[in-house]
Amino acid sequence: MFTDLSEGELREYRSAQTDPHDFDAFWADTLAESRAFDSPVTLSRVETGLRTIDTFDVTFPGFRGQPIRAWLRVPAGAQGPLPTVVQYVGYGGGRGHALENLLWASAGFAHLHMDTRGQGSVWGGGGVTADPEGTGPQTPGFMTRGIDSRETYYYRRLFTDAVRAVDAARTLTQVDASRIAVLGGSQGGGTALAVAGLVPDLAAAIAYVPFLCDYRRATVITDGFPYKEIGMYLSTHRDAVERVHDTLAYFDGVNFAKRASAPAWFTSALMDATCPPSTVFGAYNNYAGPKQMRVWPYNGHESGEVFDDEASLAVLREVFGA
Repeated sequence: MFTDLSEGELREYRSAQTDPHDFDAFWADTLAESRAFDSPVTLSRVETGLRTIDTFDVTFPGFRGQPIRAWLRVPAGAQGPLPTVVQYVGYGGGRGHALENLLWASAGFAHLHMDTRGQGSVWGGGGVTADPEGTGPQTPGFMTRGIDSRETYYYRRLFTDAVRAVDAARTLTQVDASRIAVLGGSQGGGTALAVAGLVPDLAAAIAYVPFLCDYRRATVITDGFPYKEIGMYLSTHRDAVERVHDTLAYFDGVNFAKRASAPAWFTSALMDATCPPSTVFGAYNNYAGPKQMRVWPYNGHESGEVFDDEASLAVLREVFGA
């Protein structure tokens, strides 16, 4: 069944999410601190048995220089520079197995697939990147890890990793630094929106049913996880409601969207109880750059699946001129 507003109402919806007065300064300082760590980006060729794709195990410096892993996949023998897709992963997943996620390299692009710190043990082929930062009390999952302050919140580290993934891609000989798109679904879509708001010169941003948007609304209109983790935390920490939402405002896709300029493609599904469509439209309707939305009326959080990839491939060929 439909989980939220009608499509007409969604297109008129405007989020009530607050915009912290020092949002830009907070993120500028965060990124400057991490960019000051000058660790090298390393690549190691991985033998996969594939004849059409070359795969490299990549390590790059993320938040505070902490090592983050990724796969780099390119067409076999490609010297570059190639148009590049930097992809982020959904909640609970990791970069997966070297033989997974072959679409973008098969299409002729370079594909940097970032691992997700501390995750990678719920679905898919797993992950290998640790999250070495300490945290206070939290509910199971990642949504309330370090939520007592913006400085310690988990997504400060993850979003910084994601920006640094773009920085790392631009150092690689296989990559055309002027033709980089960010892409992801759910948590990966929310991460792509954050990067679009923090990196001014991307070729495109693609966000399938993005998570991490319009937190204050999301936590009261869905009983689904992962947003429910925040509700569970606040049902115990009853006096922390405003402090928690003050923290979350620095990590909300609604606020990143208003700072983004890259052409963007969103999807939303009207039967999605995980990322309710009004939360997605809260970010979409606030997005400052050129934008398009595809709505799947009879789908849940799976959204368009391969149909989204098919559409994105066409979009990226146009954007990249490839």
